[in-house]
Amino acid sequence: MTPDLHIEIHKWDGFAGDRSAPNIPAGVARIWHWPLDVSALEVADLKKVLSPDEMERAERYRFDQHRNEFILTRAVLRIVLASYTAQSPESLSFDYSAQGKPALKNGPPDLRFNVSHTEGLAVLALVREREIGVDAEKIRPQPDAQKLAKRFFSAREQLFLGKLSGDELQRAFFRCWTRKEAYIKAKGEGLSIPLHAFDVSLEEDQPAALVGTRPDPTEAGRWTLYDLSVGQGYAAALTVGNVPTTQPRA
Repeated sequence: MTPDLHIEIHKWDGFAGDRSAPNIPAGVARIWHWPLDVSALEVADLKKVLSPDEMERAERYRFDQHRNEFILTRAVLRIVLASYTAQSPESLSFDYSAQGKPALKNGPPDLRFNVSHTEGLAVLALVREREIGVDAEKIRPQPDAQKLAKRFFSAREQLFLGKLSGDELQRAFFRCWTRKEAYIKAKGEGLSIPLHAFDVSLEEDQPAALVGTRPDPTEAGRWTLYDLSVGQGYAAALTVGNVPTTQPRA
């Protein structure tokens, strides 16, 4: 487990009240989540804080709902991060790794964050001095769950999921998916890490864990996984590095 890490989970409601956020002390991972439900008037207002490249990305979405969810996710990301950096949301700028992991270009060098959005929900995770990854998925009927597991997941995970059916299978599938995505996002190496190259725990009554990594089995000890409770009908997971790093991420 990550030494002395405390997980705080908050629902962001900045539209209704104070948008300020307290400082994040060392040893705390702070999670913000918010519903992706916004009016056309609010979308027009939120667009003002986005950068030209973010607006270009938004315009690539074919459907208004998906476009508006992206705009809301990015705008709240900026608003929340700005509250931790004493800057305006629109003044923030981002660097991206070769695999697309974002970092603040003009923020505290020890602040790490990661964001995920799914149907109806966005989740933002922040921590100091540790790499972090978060993933959220709406639990929904996935008729190809077994087929997808055989294509992407490890043999251990396939064996576990192969014994399940119905709602139990759906929950386990998305539990597996979010835990694996959170780890990959924390690593910041994208799909260069095959999903079948590591194992996550899947038992519903057991804590989230990275239980096997290949080809280096010691890699599993460098990270801690957590399940996040962010709303009924959603699966969400967090991965945090066990070893602090004070170096700015390239």
